[in-house]
Amino acid sequence: MTRARDPEVQALLDMLRLSLGGAVALGFARFAYALLLPAMRADLHWSFTLSGAMNAANALGYLAGALSAARLGDRWGLRRLFTVGLLVTAAALAACALSGDGAVLLVLRFLAGLSGAWVFVSGGGLAALAARQHPARSARLLGVFYGGAGIGIVLSALLLPPLLTSGWRGAWLALGAASVACLLLTRPALRRLPDRAAPAPPGVRAPLRPLAFTLAAYACFGVGYIAYMTFIVAFLNSVGAGGLVTPFWAVLGACVVVNPFVWGPLQQRAPGARAMSVLMATLAVGAALPLWSHVPAALLLSGVLFGLSFLAVVTFTTVITRRVLPEHAWARGIVAFTSVFALGQVAGPLLTGLAADSAGGLRLGLGLSAAVLLLGAALALGQPGRAGRPA
Repeated sequence: MTRARDPEVQALLDMLRLSLGGAVALGFARFAYALLLPAMRADLHWSFTLSGAMNAANALGYLAGALSAARLGDRWGLRRLFTVGLLVTAAALAACALSGDGAVLLVLRFLAGLSGAWVFVSGGGLAALAARQHPARSARLLGVFYGGAGIGIVLSALLLPPLLTSGWRGAWLALGAASVACLLLTRPALRRLPDRAAPAPPGVRAPLRPLAFTLAAYACFGVGYIAYMTFIVAFLNSVGAGGLVTPFWAVLGACVVVNPFVWGPLQQRAPGARAMSVLMATLAVGAALPLWSHVPAALLLSGVLFGLSFLAVVTFTTVITRRVLPEHAWARGIVAFTSVFALGQVAGPLLTGLAADSAGGLRLGLGLSAAVLLLGAALALGQPGRAGRPA
């Protein structure tokens, strides 16, 4: 006779499977581009501005996906939206191998962002509904889901560099195939997870105003973190640390995976958005470290600090949404955070790309990233203390 699993162990395993959606939506569709960028720039003769525009197009798609996700989730259910999003993302990634035309690639990056947002918003909704059954472990369970992007980063670090020696097209095909494999692995968890939140009472619409400071801070996070994640590999190559790229990316991704066990207690207990402020200040230090020193220890420490903290900020947005808003408004809160995040990500690569093309080069771009993250840390301190239901 098979012994039934402990409910908390089963919840953790389900979150781990569900996190593969984040591995695709962010780890593959967003962050893996940084590994492909040097080879694509060399082959296609791109400027840093066009290089940044590729991730800006991805972020514009992400914004469109975030704005449409709540309506589609209501119509199709969260599980179906999650599945469709993964399928479209896999197809868009594989299709990037088929053309070197900048306009075509911009459209495909947009499409991957659109479907990636469907995955992330629906997955966040599924994770929030599942975590309510384990209130003492909710921040950690949410962190496991959002930490899935780290799995994608680690897999990219292991999978892509050997393929890039033969060109960038095979790397995009591999990302598409890996995305399909992740979809298949999520299926058992999807069948067990609740599909819809409780409906709103008639005529009731919870305002988002209590989240104003956190939303503003999160917009800064979108600008600052994506600037670092887009150009850090190019920066390492520019300072003669190209041999460090694979271990750097693997260490960063591994730190993303373990972040729930580092920051979970702080996110669960700290009032207001103080946890978010600490996380963004840590990110600012991580972004600035390569400007102070190019020695391997400093560069790897930059990856550690960034990896441990950046998706912990994403996790916290769901924690604060559940803390401040009633259950029927959780989807609205997640969509609002995803939307300002996407707006920040549209601006981040473009601003950093323009800065990198100027006399200041990539150093100016990374400095801009650190400064905006510090601004976000200050804004987060304005978030009122615990309100409404506990997280």
